[in-house]
Amino acid sequence: MELLEKVVEIAREAGERLLKTYSTEARPKSRADMYAFGRRIEGGTSEYLEAALRELRPGAGWVGDELEGSDLPGGEWWVTDGIEGGVNHVHGLPEWSVNITLIRDNVPVLTVVRMPVPDLTYTAVQGGGAFLDGVRLRVSEKQSLDAAVVTASQAPGDPEANRRFGDAVAALMGVSLLVRNTIPTTFPLLAVASGQYDVFWQYEPDLPGVAAGALLVSEAGGTVTDLRGKPWRPGSTDVLIAAPGLHEAARAVLNAVAS
Repeated sequence: MELLEKVVEIAREAGERLLKTYSTEARPKSRADMYAFGRRIEGGTSEYLEAALRELRPGAGWVGDELEGSDLPGGEWWVTDGIEGGVNHVHGLPEWSVNITLIRDNVPVLTVVRMPVPDLTYTAVQGGGAFLDGVRLRVSEKQSLDAAVVTASQAPGDPEANRRFGDAVAALMGVSLLVRNTIPTTFPLLAVASGQYDVFWQYEPDLPGVAAGALLVSEAGGTVTDLRGKPWRPGSTDVLIAAPGLHEAARAVLNAVAS
């Protein structure tokens, strides 16, 4: 637990640095303004995280952009997002966080998601449960898709990817209570781990968001696979994370769309 406590401290410090640049009055005027501000704040935080985590665990590797979409080599790797939800931060919205996950042999084993607004810290350690500020999290107990709140986190892609996602949304809308698309990836997964949402899926998974969310949900009792039913791991081309009573039904719907 000593390692977890130190990672929480690092995440808190990174969050405090980001709070100094955050304003609920922020209203960017253009995409160029958003990009410039986002790059500036993320760059400083990521540099701090890399230095602090390398000192904490010198033998662990660091996953940069070049490794995010691939199977990781063996051993330990830090996967972080200096500001998950940078678009929200830039627009004065509260849904942004600092994500830190330690992956060992392609399996997430420790994660901290720090939300400075409104002062929340999610933590999980493999085999030790998932928690929000020390309170254990549990996934939904629902057993039928017709009662399910289904969520995704899909950014625009090429026309074929957009069509595939649209078809999946339409199919799930026909069998579930509600379908939402929320960016960034971390936040719908926090809600799945808390039992507030029931099902999450994503094509071409965002590694920092999915790695953190996958460990939190699995430690809260959820099921985490790819769409073929195999365990999710870095480099997987898709991911399905759900309450155990809904996972197979949701996978059947999504696979029917793909076929």
